[in-house]
Amino acid sequence: MSTDLALDRLCGQLIVGGYLGDRPTPTFLHAVEQGHRAGAILFKRNLPSIEAAHSACSAIAAAAPDGLPPWLCLDEEGGRVRRLPSPFVKLPAMLKLGAHGDEALIERCGRVAGAQLRALGFNLNLAPVLDVNTNPSNPVIGDRAFSADPLEAGRMALAYLRGLRAAGMVGCGKHFPGHGDTSVDSHVGLPVVAWRIDRLRQIELVPFQAAISAGIECLMSAHIVCESIDAQSPATLSPILATDLLRSELGFQGVLLSDDLEMKAISARRGFGEAAVAAIAAGCDAVLICSQEQAQEQAHAALIQEAERSPGFRTRCEQAASRSLALRRRFPAAASATPQSAMESMYTRDARELATDLSQFG
Repeated sequence: MSTDLALDRLCGQLIVGGYLGDRPTPTFLHAVEQGHRAGAILFKRNLPSIEAAHSACSAIAAAAPDGLPPWLCLDEEGGRVRRLPSPFVKLPAMLKLGAHGDEALIERCGRVAGAQLRALGFNLNLAPVLDVNTNPSNPVIGDRAFSADPLEAGRMALAYLRGLRAAGMVGCGKHFPGHGDTSVDSHVGLPVVAWRIDRLRQIELVPFQAAISAGIECLMSAHIVCESIDAQSPATLSPILATDLLRSELGFQGVLLSDDLEMKAISARRGFGEAAVAAIAAGCDAVLICSQEQAQEQAHAALIQEAERSPGFRTRCEQAASRSLALRRRFPAAASATPQSAMESMYTRDARELATDLSQFG
């Protein structure tokens, strides 16, 4: 599987980066122009207004070389994980929506959110959450999940995914193999769970299997250690989980993104270069490095060095880049012509009616 890319571009297409500030930095745009980034992930710090969102997406898309359309992504889950200001649709926490049990309403949420994101230039929403809310003390998932019941969590998440797809938006299910029963936030530490594989199949993997069976195009890995399955590595860096379980057993054929390598579960234990190489070798098709441009450069250099040293690793890089590029070429980012036209597209009848129907959730 060949992408016909020079090695620097091949390895660059394995990194989705972020930047600080409310507009793309010249250095970040230069990296995109060189083919050294697969795209960008944006946060509230980058999106003070709808106009800023449109401008950032347009600038990054314009900087990308021909044939290398970028990912333009963000975490727009609803509830406490939302990045865009008004008039972007304000979705309640997914646990509230899931408890309501209305698949049609959740699908409408995905469709309206997806259409608004597409108008601004995004092509990948890092949602829905496929975790199962089984631990009330979980500091990071909780009401981001749709349900404490595995079947319901999957059913409701798939409704949201259908809505995103109807709007032409790629959804990314997360966090494989399941972050719902942890007591540590992987942003600040390394969660370790004692699940055995039979428990995993009965609970955590149920929504992921449902999403895979429904053809989900993208998943995100979790930085958690399942010590009875692989005691040495978190899922992001574990071939046993990211390849053997996810692809060989569950049959996932899509793009696997790592969670952010800046999170302490990874960065407190490994350098960015080492972590990026390990993630790609384990089975991830791209790594997220969400704010530190220097860390992105370190990862890029390490990926090149390992691909030069190891023909097998270069082949894995080719496979990863090919998967990601194939999906990005199917769903290229395309913002509305102007910020004003993007803003106008957010005031559709569907959006207004959805806002009214969601007012019951507070």
